[in-house]
Amino acid sequence: MKLVTYLHEGHDRLGIVVDGNIYAMDALHNDLPNTMAMLLNFWDEFIPMAKIVEQKIKDGLVRNVLGTPITDAKVFAPVPHPTSCRDGYAFRQHVAAARRNRKVDMIPEFDQYPIFYFTNHNSIQGPGEIVCMPDHFQKLDFELEASIVICKPGRNIKAAEADEYIGGLMIMNDISARTLQMEEMKLNLGPAKGKDFSTVIGPMLVTLDELQQYEVPCKENHTGKTWNLGMKCWVNGKQVSEGNLADMDWTFAEIIERCSYGVELLPGDVIGSGTVGTGCFLELNGTGALNNPDFVPQWLQDGDVVEMEIDGLGKLSNTIVKDESDFSILGLKKF
Repeated sequence: MKLVTYLHEGHDRLGIVVDGNIYAMDALHNDLPNTMAMLLNFWDEFIPMAKIVEQKIKDGLVRNVLGTPITDAKVFAPVPHPTSCRDGYAFRQHVAAARRNRKVDMIPEFDQYPIFYFTNHNSIQGPGEIVCMPDHFQKLDFELEASIVICKPGRNIKAAEADEYIGGLMIMNDISARTLQMEEMKLNLGPAKGKDFSTVIGPMLVTLDELQQYEVPCKENHTGKTWNLGMKCWVNGKQVSEGNLADMDWTFAEIIERCSYGVELLPGDVIGSGTVGTGCFLELNGTGALNNPDFVPQWLQDGDVVEMEIDGLGKLSNTIVKDESDFSILGLKKF
């Protein structure tokens, strides 16, 4: 099932996407919810009913509810108000390349346990404009990722059972202001201001049953579902990144196990995969400079259009927009 949150009759509504058209879920059946939060909090109760009405649409048996072409709709983040947002660090290729470019050895702890950081769940957004302050444009970057949302509460969840807690997959763009990020992480704390202004998810949440055809074995000595899903990113129509979700070394199940240790995960918690190999300018610029002394680095600029696509999950498009304010926190440093 493909699920979106979109503007319908002046309100945010939960919709089912079938053949490129969005159908308001609560209009299909009076007992179905009209928000993603309600669906996630009562997932096991609502999903079977939602699948029945979805099949009726596919069979041409729904005539009293008109669909809205997704290309004509104002689509928001599928999970517009996450209860929290964590981002993982699952792709060894990205980590190894970034460290190689900084001329430091690969950190052995990467292969021992998955890690994550918390980002600002109140700055989650979907397709559309990303408004950035002047300091954000000091090495503004995209990060090509996938993400999941938790669909039932759990604590101390074992990796072998963790896939049952995944409501579905989404594209994620972990927008990053690298100068701010690198400055604050010199103090061994963060990332914070380099990340907290925008994290993009969408355009839809795709449930795991839709992705069964893409399932492949996870890497040796790992546990959990993995999917053969191609990942790409374009900036202003030029492809800059390509990878595959199957390249994740740590699975979402293993990341959930780590996240839930001694902590209650809640329906609506969003968890990112971390950046796929080649999935950001920071890595690409570092590799380019390593191989070519005349390489000219690239960063996101005002007006740039960033498009991300993951097989089966749709295409996520955003435009970078400069805020009218000239306020700078980088200019406030004491020396």
